[in-house]
Amino acid sequence: MKYTTYILFSNKLGKFYTGQTDDLDRRIEEHNLGKTPFMKTGLPWSIVFQKSFKSRADAMELEKKIKKRGAKRYLNDNNITVG
Repeated sequence: MKYTTYILFSNKLGKFYTGQTDDLDRRIEEHNLGKTPFMKTGLPWSIVFQKSFKSRADAMELEKKIKKRGAKRYLNDNNITVG
């Protein structure tokens, strides 16, 4: 099974969301259905970064690293531009 750490961006809010999943397409669809108040206010969310791993532990490790650093800083550190 493949696990993916991802970063979403909302142009509407100018904010990022970081997560990890074993089914990226399903998870993005769930986010864009706006099932939580925060996700709903930022619709639509677009994917700006993804990295796949063989283990959930590795995906979770990167997710934690990104959240600790901040998605915007993590993307800048890795020369990834948004928009």
